[in-house]
Amino acid sequence: MGSLLEGIEEAHRGIRPQVPVSGLERSAALSARHGLDIWLKCEHLQPTGSFKIRGATNKIRLLSGEGRRRGVVTASTGNHGRAVAHAAGAAQVPATVFVSSSAPDHKLAAIRSLGARLVTVGGDPLEVEQQARAHAEAVGLPYISPYNDVEVVAGQGTIGMELLEQRPDLDAVFVSVGGGGLIGGIGTALKRHRPRVRIVGVWPENSLDLLKKLRPDEVTDGTERPTLSDSTAGPIEPQSVTIAICERVIDETVTVTEAEIGEAMRQLAEADHWITEGAAGVALAGLLKRAEDYRGRSAAVVICGRNIALETFLSVMNAAP
Repeated sequence: MGSLLEGIEEAHRGIRPQVPVSGLERSAALSARHGLDIWLKCEHLQPTGSFKIRGATNKIRLLSGEGRRRGVVTASTGNHGRAVAHAAGAAQVPATVFVSSSAPDHKLAAIRSLGARLVTVGGDPLEVEQQARAHAEAVGLPYISPYNDVEVVAGQGTIGMELLEQRPDLDAVFVSVGGGGLIGGIGTALKRHRPRVRIVGVWPENSLDLLKKLRPDEVTDGTERPTLSDSTAGPIEPQSVTIAICERVIDETVTVTEAEIGEAMRQLAEADHWITEGAAGVALAGLLKRAEDYRGRSAAVVICGRNIALETFLSVMNAAP
């Protein structure tokens, strides 16, 4: 944890000004409705629409001269690929992004618009990652994992450093979990400087792969199903560095249904007038599910992204609560 923490603290300085400090805003409406102080960490307002710009920027800036010249390879369901394309473009580094044929069209279009080369392959997100990694190794290019890379995790951990500066007295932080890089980085930073803060990981019930690895006795059905939280969906690499990191820093785990995700997205839109993607709804849904446990205290929710197709967002808003 020591070397990762050093990497986070160094990244907190090194990714500026390419990555701005995101706001931490108190939601007066949600706080009044649920009986606790609810603070929203506004990662959806980052330049690429999600927190992923942090890890991508950190990884790109740490490349060797040869790596910068020849370019990088990554794999992504959308947000990570967009972030790598953005960071690589800013640094004039060629980028190739492997994507699943089932990835949302609007996310693929965003990646293309940033100048990256797309390679579309079949299979689930893990299979796409494996093909991308194999290609990178075959041609001798750096591979940037969405989560299984300590320099990427360090970049995501800068959110934790910002939370310490913005609201050091938080009682809990709720984070949606896919591959574990986001919560692993945030948790590492916060636990070092404020050990008493509760780090709460929230998963959609339809995608529990990392939770199954962390709590094998608690997850009886690890079948992957479609979820509104497409940016956290899919299995992860079996030996991911995030597994051990998450084991150290996660205090509580929560799972939420698709209905609970949708309801959280609707409440966020109603209360704060924000368009957010399913993964952001996951984190807020976890807090709403545990609100009684934190009554009278303060909790932050990482609003991790906004990159959702308009028709999907409108269908969630129009769904019966």
